[in-house]
Amino acid sequence: MRPDECYHLAAQSFVAYSFEDEFSTLNANINGTHHMLAAIRDIVPQCRLYFAASSEMFGNVEHSPQTESTHFHPRSAYGISKVAGYHLTRNYRQAYGMFACNGILYNHESPRRGYEFVTRKITSHAARIRLGLAKEIRLGNLDAKRDWGHAADYVQAMWLMLQQDTPDDYIIATGEQHSVREFIETAFSHVGLGYRQYVEIDTQFQRPADVETLLGDASKAKTQLGWTSSHSFQALVHEMVEADLQHFRASTSIAA
Repeated sequence: MRPDECYHLAAQSFVAYSFEDEFSTLNANINGTHHMLAAIRDIVPQCRLYFAASSEMFGNVEHSPQTESTHFHPRSAYGISKVAGYHLTRNYRQAYGMFACNGILYNHESPRRGYEFVTRKITSHAARIRLGLAKEIRLGNLDAKRDWGHAADYVQAMWLMLQQDTPDDYIIATGEQHSVREFIETAFSHVGLGYRQYVEIDTQFQRPADVETLLGDASKAKTQLGWTSSHSFQALVHEMVEADLQHFRASTSIAA
C-alpha cells in the first residue's frame, strides 16, 4: 500500500489529562508525529501529509484574533507537544521537500465528540437531565472562551489543504467566540431548561494553567483554499443535544 495522502490526527488530545500525565502526552504526541514524518519520507516520499496542529499552541495569547504569524505560548503539555509537531512538520517540509501541511484547527465539535470533553459533557448532561437520568452537571471554568466550529466543516478544510499546488500552514476557525457558559445556556435552553439550577462548580475540573480565550482568523484559508464554516454555533450545539437525546432515549426506552 502506497498512500497518496496521510491525515495524521492521532494524539493524546485531552488537554486536562495532559496535566495528569505529561510524560505520556509528550512521548505519544511528539514521537508519534516524528515517526510518521520519518516513515513517509523513507517509504512514500510523494505522499502528502496533513498534521493536526491545534489552537492550544497559542495558549496565553498575545492578541486576538490569532493568525498564522501569532507567537505560540502554550499552557499545557498537550499544547507544547503540538508546537513540537508543528515545527517537526515544517522542518520536514523545508529540509526534505515533503508536501506537509499544518492545520491549526480551533475547537471542532460534533455528536461524535468524546464524553470527557466539556462540550459533549454539557450536551449529554442536558439530555440526561431533561430525561430525568441525572440531576446536575459539575464543571470548572465557565468563563473560558473558545472559537467553536463543526468537525464536518473542518475535515473539509483538511482535505483542501492537500489539494493545493504547494504545502502551507493554515488556521481553521469560525471567527466567532463563545464562553463555556454560553455553550451551557444554549444546550439547556434547547431542552427547555434553565442551566443555573443544575450546574455545580467543582475545582477538580479547573486546570492548573488555563487558556482563557482563543479566537481564530481564518482569512488565509478563505482566500487560498476557498474554505468557510457553514454551521452556526447554535446549530452545532442543538445538533449535539438532539443526538444525545436520541441516544439516551434509545438506550433507556424513554419515549420522546
